[in-house]
Formats: sequence, C-alpha cells, structure tokens
Amino acid sequence: MPSPVSECLYCQENETLHNLMIKITDLKVSQLFLFKEQSYSGRLNVVYKDHGVEFHELSNEERNAFMDDVATAAKTIAKAFNPDKINYGAYADTLSHLHFHVVPKYKDGYGFGSVFEMNPNKTQLTDAEYQTVIEKIKAVL
Repeated sequence: MPSPVSECLYCQENETLHNLMIKITDLKVSQLFLFKEQSYSGRLNVVYKDHGVEFHELSNEERNAFMDDVATAAKTIAKAFNPDKINYGAYADTLSHLHFHVVPKYKDGYGFGSVFEMNPNKTQLTDAEYQTVIEKIKAVL
C-alpha cells in the first residue's frame, strides 16, 4: 500500500529527510539531494516533484524530463568526482515517492563490484566538508 503524503519525508521535508540528506537545488522536475552518508563520495538522490507517481505512469514528456534530471546528476558526479562507474537505484517499496539514487563507485573505494548499500553508515562528514562537496557539485551543474 502506498505511503500517504503525510508520511512522506520528501513531501513533508521532515527531520528524517534532514538527517539523511541535504538539498542542493531544484532541477527541471525534481530536487537534487546530497546523501549525508558519503561512503560513496558524491552520492546524490534525484527526487521527482510529485508524490505517489510510479515511473511507468509518467507521460513521455514527464519521464524524459525526469530522466534528464537523473542524467544531469550523473554528469555532474562524473565531472566533479571522476568515479570509475555510476550506479543507479530506484526503490520505493515503503516510500511512494519516485526517486533515483545516483551512486558513484570507485575501483579503490567502498563496495566496488557489488550492489551499493543503501546506508552503510560508515562515512559522515563535517558541515564544512558537506559544504565543500555541495560547492563542487554546484560548480559543474
């Protein structure tokens, strides 16, 4: 059963959201967030503007605009962090808000060659370090 808007961390912009990620900017039809857990340096989340929408329910125009936002996030990661590979994930079993995880992977980094972990909880940054990462991302957006 889809989660209601009242329980959606993205729609409510609640404490859970702020504990997990930092909003960077608005894109065409979505918002771009930096995950606070940075085991995958530069990991982003692209969150669609509307709640409760399944990917297959989007019109061609909406889907293309959203995927353009996802591609923008990936291109930004590629330029800013030069990863060896970028992984993508779209999971919404318990949270009915369309979003894509955009996860840079590094051959000499955490978890290369395996599916990325949702929240390995191994690497937290200081506020100043988060700001540096965000500035690096914004510089190439």
